[in-house]
Amino acid sequence: MSDVDSSDESNDGDRLGGVRLWVLLKLNRWAFTGAILVVVYAVLVATSLLGLAPLRTIVETHNGTFWLFSSFIGAIITGTSIVVTINQLVLSQELGAVGQQRDRMQGSMEFREDVEDTIEEETSPPEPAAFLWELVDGVHERANELEETMEDERDEALREKIADYVDDATGNAESVKSGLENSQFGTFEVIWSALNFNYSRKIYDARKIRADHDDSLSDDASEKIGHMIDTLQLFGPTREHFKTLYFQWELINLSRALLYISVPALTVMAIMIMYVDGSTFIGTTLGIDNLVWITSAGFVIGISPFVVFIVYILRIATVAKRTLAMGPFILRESERDEDLG
Repeated sequence: MSDVDSSDESNDGDRLGGVRLWVLLKLNRWAFTGAILVVVYAVLVATSLLGLAPLRTIVETHNGTFWLFSSFIGAIITGTSIVVTINQLVLSQELGAVGQQRDRMQGSMEFREDVEDTIEEETSPPEPAAFLWELVDGVHERANELEETMEDERDEALREKIADYVDDATGNAESVKSGLENSQFGTFEVIWSALNFNYSRKIYDARKIRADHDDSLSDDASEKIGHMIDTLQLFGPTREHFKTLYFQWELINLSRALLYISVPALTVMAIMIMYVDGSTFIGTTLGIDNLVWITSAGFVIGISPFVVFIVYILRIATVAKRTLAMGPFILRESERDEDLG
């Protein structure tokens, strides 16, 4: 069986395709939040039509709005405080003495120089998207060089295997480069494109080809494969670094969003407790008690900070799960099962 699964890797965008992952990763976080809240609101309103105990009766008899909305006040204050505190603890890792900051700067510059030497560029771009573009373009060039080297090889089976590998690498690189063009860090497009480049599988395929055909490969071809692997190995720490920066960026956005939404939510909770009871909002709209419409809206506003937290953490957790292993380790069975036979 072929070492290169071109059908699985010819379009890595398909790996991240599907409605579920599009919702978890690419859908705008505020749109996702709004969709969840609309569904909850619709369910609450529709439940009033099931013939259960009327809400107005519950409110008049048991002071339902007080017991329902008073619990939100403590939950919102406590939850927001905890999330912001955790965020500050994460960001505090960026603080340090001047010596530590200098070491970080030196390590960053050394890595940048290693990348420039490997992809044969005098200077690499400072923007994350452009830097990733240059690195992926370096992989593209190494693949083309490998293909050119194989033109003089006599082993037809090896040439076909290399051709499949090159087609996979260049096709994936072109797709990723297209996604990185005009992308700005802080948006998810940069991380999405980085996830679409399956460098771990390409490292494995290149090493397996070299190991299986060591006797057939010329010194020049073996050197080109080694250069290809060296370039691919740089993509892992690059992606992890930008992923870490993106997580910190998202945590900051999450904290700001919770701070913005918590005060209005607390205000609405106070209004529902202080001014809404069984004698307010008399009448019906579309056959549904007005109190149901208002109380359901208040409940949706009360859970909105929690929903905002959920949609941000879902994206962070999904990205983290898909990038648990750095380097030549493949955790998803679908990318490896063809080699188990």
